[in-house]
This record gives sequence, C-alpha cells and structure tokens, in this order.
Amino acid sequence: MQISNRIAAVCESGSLKMAARCQEMRRQGVDVVSMTLGEPDFAAPEHVKQGAIKAVSEDWSHYGPVPGYPSLREAIAATLGGNYTAGEIMVSTGAKQVIYNAIMVTINKGDEVVIPTPSWVSYVEMVKLAEGTPVTVPTSASTHWKMTAEQLKAALNERTRMVMLCSPNNPTGSVYSRAELEALVNVLVQYPEVYILSDEIYQHISYVPEVVSLAEFEQIRERVILVNGVSKAYAMTGYRIGWMATKSRALWQAYNRLQGQSTSCACTIAQKAAEAAYKAPQDCVEQMRLAFERRRDLIMSLMTELPDVTCTRPDGAFYVFPDMSAYYGRLAKHLGVTEAVGSAAMTEYLLNEAHVACVAGADFGEDKCIRLSYATDEQTIREAIKRIKTALAQL
Repeated sequence: MQISNRIAAVCESGSLKMAARCQEMRRQGVDVVSMTLGEPDFAAPEHVKQGAIKAVSEDWSHYGPVPGYPSLREAIAATLGGNYTAGEIMVSTGAKQVIYNAIMVTINKGDEVVIPTPSWVSYVEMVKLAEGTPVTVPTSASTHWKMTAEQLKAALNERTRMVMLCSPNNPTGSVYSRAELEALVNVLVQYPEVYILSDEIYQHISYVPEVVSLAEFEQIRERVILVNGVSKAYAMTGYRIGWMATKSRALWQAYNRLQGQSTSCACTIAQKAAEAAYKAPQDCVEQMRLAFERRRDLIMSLMTELPDVTCTRPDGAFYVFPDMSAYYGRLAKHLGVTEAVGSAAMTEYLLNEAHVACVAGADFGEDKCIRLSYATDEQTIREAIKRIKTALAQL
C-alpha cells in the first residue's frame, strides 16, 4: 500500500524517539536516567487543576469556537502589553500545532524559510511537509548560538517567505538581547514580504533581566507570528494548549480555515484550565523558574567535571548543549569502526553503557553536541552527570 512522498521525506522526532526507547528499557527493568524531553517535572498548579475540574462539573464538554473561547483569548491578550486584541489570537492544540499551521498557511512549494541552527527538531521537518525549502543558518558557541544580522542578511533573498526564531532557545538556552534583536529587525524591514515566526514558548523560563519579544518592534509587528502556550511555564504539557497572535487578518482567517478542517477547537476543558492559569497570580511561574535556575547552576557546575567537554551557559529554557566532539575519535576506536562517528553514536553509547538517555545534537542541526534536559530533580541531574563521567572515562 502507498505511503505519501511527503511523509516519507520527514524524519522521526529525535527527542520523542529517544524518550520512547528510554521508556521501553525501563519496562524491561533497566535503570535509565532520562534527560530527553523538555517537560517540567512539576505538577500543574492547584488553581489550574481546579479550573479543569470546574469546567468538567459545569459541562464545558461541547464543541467550542475554532479560534478558542473568547474569555481565554481575552486573558491571553491581556498578557501581551496591549499589542494584541482577543480577535488577533488563535488557540490551538499545543504550540507545535500553532507552528505547523502557521507554516502550512504561509509557505508554498519552493518558498524558502530561514532557520538558525541549532533549532528545535520539528522546524525543518514542518517546512519540508509544506514543500518549502529550509535554509539553515549555522550558529556557533562563539556567538552563544545566536544568528547575527550579517548571517540573516546573507540568507535572505526574493524566495524567502519566513524567518523562524526561538528565544529562549531550544536546545541551546540562548536568549537574544534587545540590541541583537534590533539588529535583526533592521535587516528584516528591508524584506516586507517575509513573515517572522517568533517561538516564545520558553518566555517565562529565563535567567536574564529581560526577555524581549519580536512583537515589541513596531516596524515588523504586522508580519510577526507570535507563538506561545501554557506547556512550559505552567507545567501543562499534556493539556495541549498553545496559541498564535498575529496582526494580519488574512493570516488569521487562513489559519482559522485550516484548523476548522483539521482539528477544529482545542480541548474545551483544557482551555478553561489555561484560562485559570492566565487569570490567577503568577507566583507559581516564578517558583518554577527559580527551581530551574538552581538546576541550571547545578548542572553547569557538574559539567566542569567532564574532561574535554565544553558547554555554553544557558540563559533560558531548561537544556544544556555540551560539545562532546573531543570524544568522537575515541568512541570510534572503542566501537572498532573506521568511519567517523558523531552525536548519534555518542547518545547510543551513553544510553547503552551509562543508561543515560539524551538527544543527539545532529537532530537539532549541530553534530558536535548533545542535548540534556535539566527539567528534572537535582538528584537525577547529579546521577546523570556521574554516569556520563564514568562512561567517558572508559573511552
């Protein structure tokens, strides 16, 4: 039986694949430490749970409007500093669907989409599904994994239809400063036909004084597709509520049409829980952020115990992205192979020998590194680095 060419060309999510392998090994009785998924280990706040329970008891169990309940959209708009109205918000089944839908309604076959790498594993694959052409812009640790204005200008041309930016970044934890974003904006104003998708799902998990949104720049605001949601900030990954904000009525209407023919409304109970999250005091968000900051400091101090491993200090999110390439030659020798090995082989080695699950940097566009999620407790972080240290010493 036939499988479509479009899906045959798409790679499986590296992070989800490794998480599934970790779960399977655990079912077989293997003590695996997982540092794979970007999922807070906290429970959702009590007022969120009560919001969901209340929605069930009040029978919010029927189809809702495709764009989301007006009350939720109003609550979202209230968090955006007056830059957007409720009518410019679209609620979807997680930020992943938001990004997918935004690409699908803006990108035609052959259109180019500029993506600075390392980047989240799904960006490139979503562009491929839309039959667009991903134009990856490699960044490096020397610029703290951030694309410069010069790199952006070199990547743009008459075929470019979108630039995708994630700050705070997955997998590097990098956060663009206001000056760095302003430099990018000064380039983007020269290309009025280009959308700018700003993935800000980690907005509230930062360790710097200011996280700047691209929507703050009036020169490009009409073309910004702002993406956010409740998964990371409120530990609500399973609730699957994300949202888009856009000033473009044409884009909003196209998005609404696509969602109406695919999933229609997001889960109504989850929408009411998300509304409770946004309307309540935000102390819980700060408490989780402080916990992640402590974990960031812990894992960075432990990383210094790994010889020949370098790692930039993340300013946001909950990942470290260490450079493991000094061990690749030793790993090849250990495996008895003559061909070069990279991050995929390293993650396999760490899974099989150290029983630590992490994600290959190649899945994010940087083969020298691996990604470790520290969205877990301090004991698990200590145990993971201890095991990795032992495994590397065997090479």
